[in-house]
Amino acid sequence: MTSGRAALTTLPADAMLGLVRITALEPILVDVPFRAPVSGVHGTVAVQRSVLVRVATDAGVEGWGNVDPTPGYSPVSADEVYVTVGRLAPVLAGTDAFNVRAVLAQMDHAAGVMSEAKAAVEMALLDLKARALSIPVHSLLGGRLKDVVTLNAWIGTVPPTQAAREAVAWYERGFRTAKIKVAGATDAGIERVATVRSAVGDRMALRVDFNESLTEDEAPSFIRRLEPYALTLVEQPISRADIAGLARIRAAIGIPLMADESVSDPGALVEIIRREAADLVKLKVMKQGGLLRTLEMVACAAAAGLRVVLGHGFGLMLSTLAEAAVAAVSDAVIDGCEAVGPLKMAGDVVVDPVPLEAGVIRLPDAPGLGASIDAGALKRYRVR
Repeated sequence: MTSGRAALTTLPADAMLGLVRITALEPILVDVPFRAPVSGVHGTVAVQRSVLVRVATDAGVEGWGNVDPTPGYSPVSADEVYVTVGRLAPVLAGTDAFNVRAVLAQMDHAAGVMSEAKAAVEMALLDLKARALSIPVHSLLGGRLKDVVTLNAWIGTVPPTQAAREAVAWYERGFRTAKIKVAGATDAGIERVATVRSAVGDRMALRVDFNESLTEDEAPSFIRRLEPYALTLVEQPISRADIAGLARIRAAIGIPLMADESVSDPGALVEIIRREAADLVKLKVMKQGGLLRTLEMVACAAAAGLRVVLGHGFGLMLSTLAEAAVAAVSDAVIDGCEAVGPLKMAGDVVVDPVPLEAGVIRLPDAPGLGASIDAGALKRYRVR
């Protein structure tokens, strides 16, 4: 296991000529507290339970991945991901750590392997391979188009005056876009959005996320009540399963509609495109099953004329760096990446986390994902 500021391990030239085989696949559960409880459509949470995955090889190089399931949003729990990765360990032992697509295929054929587990393992393998080659993951993905990825602030289901204060504070830190959570078709939600818009004027782009909390019948008229507040998009108003309903709502409103929970896999994305059910789609490395498959879905969405928002709003630094890498290598991903989880956390498991406080993330050029595991922090947060 990595200790402190671990030295990066680069493979010797002769080792590069043969296979680099997986010798260990270790899932680790961690509980990291939030700076303050976070209130959203699915309730209030005080601790983030995440899964780390360590992959070790016979060449002495290792890699790390991380996913952060969110109760209410994610279809599986961190504990379920942990158990699944543990089951994969003997299945993947001895396979070529550099052949990431072959490992993905093996996981596809193994029973009951959810996207979140695939994402954690694939992330660790890409981190490992990039470290071995002494290049950053974004270079392994083909090269970045952006040196800096802009971030999207968030405002929970809080009272309007608090929402306004938070919005102004985000702006003063450097953020230029923000998401406002709205739970149900309530006057309180309208007031929250109106108060934030009044506080920031036209200085910030604002989004609203319903997290499936509306019905199809009430959604069009309620969303039209938000039109005076110059929103850039409204996100996932109804159940993730009702893509046909999303299409009908989109046809009835003037604000661009973004699908998130509905974009569960490539088939769902194709159905959204076929039904013209969204103007934008939200993709996440965890939800889509890894960096490579997220990029494939970005390309599919872009080919259909859909813009893409990237990022999962909860989580630790490793998963944030993975999503920033994906955002940086595609010009189909719009500004305002939602990979802001570390800003909500009271700690992390890496040495020297990349700063996000000014509303941007600068892509690190260090090998791998760009962060090393802090053994002391890992011991402190680990779930026994």
